[in-house]
Formats: sequence, structure tokens, C-alpha cells
Amino acid sequence: MRITFLGTGTSQGIPVIGSHHPVCKSNDPKDQRLRVSIHLEWEGRSFVVDCGPDFRQQMLRAHIESIDALLITHEHADHVAGLDDIRPYCFKQGPLPIYATKRVAENLEYRFAYIFEKVNKYPGAPTVQMNIIENEPFSASGLTVIPLEVDHRKLTVIGFRFGDFAYITDAKYIPEATISKLRGVKTLVLNALKQESHPSHFNLSEALGIIDVIKPERAYLTHISHHMGFHEEVQESLPENVFLAYDGLVLDL
Repeated sequence: MRITFLGTGTSQGIPVIGSHHPVCKSNDPKDQRLRVSIHLEWEGRSFVVDCGPDFRQQMLRAHIESIDALLITHEHADHVAGLDDIRPYCFKQGPLPIYATKRVAENLEYRFAYIFEKVNKYPGAPTVQMNIIENEPFSASGLTVIPLEVDHRKLTVIGFRFGDFAYITDAKYIPEATISKLRGVKTLVLNALKQESHPSHFNLSEALGIIDVIKPERAYLTHISHHMGFHEEVQESLPENVFLAYDGLVLDL
């Protein structure tokens, strides 16, 4: 399995243009983050999780030529606002399979009605095959994916487990049932917004606490705001098996 971190940032805490925040002025490319998303190459399949506003730039930067499945964690704009840009893949491959909960699917159908139009649909619009998932394992392109329900304040967000790899973003609380599903993962990706507390995202200490409970062989932090601090300085403070992810990071598992 190969994992590429397409984006590790967040719309939370984005400064205004011209900000003098030191992290925003950093010359270290690891401090420059697009909205959070990953690409998995798994047993010959190509999966992308989420398609935020930076989707097109991310696909071009990572040279991703095909997508077998697009998995959506939840409907917030920083995770789905790039949906229109799936159209080149649709033109090349045909309808793109999307996997999402019923709530998320209905939200996308409302916001992107022209994509889901069935009568007199504009011929240049993307075409999709919507697959409704629940809190049970499902098959995506012939491979079994385990959904991971977490709480994002009052909203349920879906993480995903792919074999020994698990990916969770936008969590503030992980129910015990989901903790059980995470047992045995070797590589865990988990959100950590900043060092201070936040009402709907794990901060750094909370994320480290969850990692200590799950005990993966290694863990990577994502959905990072500039308030976290400089990449290299934060990395030096982390346990030896925990890493700040960064855009373009590739893991061969």
C-alpha cells in the first residue's frame, strides 16, 4: 500500500492575506499545507479520501491519472468543495464511484444538483455512481473498507480503515465501538488542529492521548492549522513513533 498525503491543512484558522503570522511566512515547504486529503494505492486500486477546494491542484501535483473510488468523510466545504473537478476523471473513466453516508449524499445532491440531474443533464457535467454506506464494512472496487464513526462536535464524521491503515480527520471524540475497530492498526492518521483546545477538533495533547490508547506502530498527525507551530519544532517534541504529516509525504506500507 502506498499513501500520499495530498493535503494536511485546514480552513480552520486561515489568516487573512498579508498575515504576519510566522508560520505563514515560513520557507519550509512542510509548513505550507493545502486542505486535508489522502490518496491510496492499494492492491492495484486508486482511492482518494475527500475532495476539498484544492482538489484540482492536488491531483495535478501528485500526477494521479485515475481514481477507482472517492470516499467522503463528511460534507463540510473544506472536504467536498472541489467535487466539480472530478470531471476529467469522469470523461476518461465514466461515472466515478463515490462512497458516503446517506446524510452526506443528500447534502451533495442538494449543493451539486447539476451533477446528480437525471433529466436534461448538461453533457459536460461530471457523472457519478453514488454508493450509500452505513457503519458496517463495505466493498469499494472489490476491496473491503471499514468505516470509523467519530464525533466532530455534533456531527458524525466517517474515518476509514484499509487493512492495517486507518485514517481519521475532524474528530473531537472517538466512541469505544470505534476504538475497538481501530485495535491492531499498524499505521494511524489522526487530526490534530493546534496545541490549544478547540470545540470540534482534537488538539495535540488529545490526539496523542488517543494514539496512546490505540498503540499503533506509527502515527501521523494531519488537519493541522498554522497555530500548531513550525513543523520542525513541533516534530522534535513528539514521541518517536508519532510524526507531523506534510503535503507530499509518501508512505509505503
